[in-house]
Amino acid sequence: MSAKYFLIGTFAWVVTMVNAQDRNPQSTEVWEPQPRIVAPAKTITEPPSDAIILFDGKDLSSWLAADGTAAQWTVSGGETTVAPGKGEIKTKQTFGDMQLHIEWASPIKVESEGQGRGNSGIFIQERYELQVLDNYENKTYANGQAGSIYKQGMPLVNACRKPGEWQMYDVIYTVPRFNKEGRVIETAKITVLHNGILVQNNFAIVGPTEFIGFPVYKEHGKGAIKLQDHGNLVKYRNIWVREL
Repeated sequence: MSAKYFLIGTFAWVVTMVNAQDRNPQSTEVWEPQPRIVAPAKTITEPPSDAIILFDGKDLSSWLAADGTAAQWTVSGGETTVAPGKGEIKTKQTFGDMQLHIEWASPIKVESEGQGRGNSGIFIQERYELQVLDNYENKTYANGQAGSIYKQGMPLVNACRKPGEWQMYDVIYTVPRFNKEGRVIETAKITVLHNGILVQNNFAIVGPTEFIGFPVYKEHGKGAIKLQDHGNLVKYRNIWVREL
């Protein structure tokens, strides 16, 4: 048989097989592996079954002060409140790719404006800040308001509730990837829903948060979640993580 007729015959066989598969719905079914089962929360305030509970309103046993000593923020009524002057707190456990749920509330009494009003921050892997700020009828620079990746990405919308009202962040985060020389080959990415509204859509973080100057990636592994003491009485509750 010549090569020409062999190729024609092979092509006809492939077309026949493809057409046969098109008529058989089972040819495109995937049965294994099956996704693992995660029981969803029974109510909107509860975490899913595989969540790591970081703060359940009882104590700060999962947290440390920035210097590694016991966390000094106050705990009362199922909430923890920033203790101005006591410094940041961070989780004892470190994380990579994750789903994070965290609720926060700015002080009900408004005493300042701009960046001085209900300011705190959630530092993912201790490096990348998701801004916490009271931006209800409070204008500031757009890449520094609530829902921003501080000094990098402004939120798509302002979804802030009134001062004193509880707010939610639901976060999907993937870590940066580095090559063997320590150079970043894939940036960290983050998706954020603020009170159920999309404010960051798979945003590519360009490096660690800097107050002054431009960020530059440095190779790192897993990191803690850090909550900022910016001198305002911001409250937190219902903090949990799912490792991805």
